[in-house]
Amino acid sequence: MLSPRTFLVAALVTQASVFATTVYLHRVLAHRALTVRPGVAMVFRVIIWIMTGISPRAWVAVHRRHHAFSDTPQDPHSPIQLGFWAVQLGNVKLYRDTIRDGVTVSKYSRDLPPDRLDRMLFDHALAGLAIGIGFLMVLLGPVAGLLAAGIHTVAYLGISAAVNAVGHTFGKRSYDNLATNNQWLAWISGGEGLHNNHHAAPTSARFALDRGQIDPGWWLIRLLLRTNQAEVRHEEIKLKQPAA
Repeated sequence: MLSPRTFLVAALVTQASVFATTVYLHRVLAHRALTVRPGVAMVFRVIIWIMTGISPRAWVAVHRRHHAFSDTPQDPHSPIQLGFWAVQLGNVKLYRDTIRDGVTVSKYSRDLPPDRLDRMLFDHALAGLAIGIGFLMVLLGPVAGLLAAGIHTVAYLGISAAVNAVGHTFGKRSYDNLATNNQWLAWISGGEGLHNNHHAAPTSARFALDRGQIDPGWWLIRLLLRTNQAEVRHEEIKLKQPAA
């Protein structure tokens, strides 16, 4: 049951979720660093719905609040404030608590009102996840499909948490903020491990700012640009903070 095929499918699902998160949720919606064509946006929305169960408005709101109050007591998931393991192991709860505070979502995602498809489909997280798990069970068989879904869940949540926990605790600080750069984390998180760079230039569609840095998410963005499926907000890097 724990066949190479099961692990391969789980890895592919996880990476699809990671790229949809970093490119669409993070760079397109949260920071408006680029725009994508409606068809591309729909693909990302479906991936997020059936593979993560995330509400884009909620994710964007929590992330914007993180930038507004980075590493202060008002930051929803700062390891500097809460401790490394509290964020690495409890990131999902921290997100949920923030989403349910009655203020964050309405304040920080006013520009993302729900549309008809949100009300019909994408706001129903459990339905999306059920469809995704059902697809894996049909593809791999009931037991292997559930195993692949479990592996994906652990991997995706672990990577997402590490961006916040590791990305504000360990690594290099090229720019004058408390986030850090970890190239190894960038490899598995679609570029999110270059977190110090991102905090220094939050509206940049590209996270790799220095020689030798690699941002896998930018590879997908470049493909979208070359096929006229996306446009970046600005070509030049606009640094919010100076080099450290």
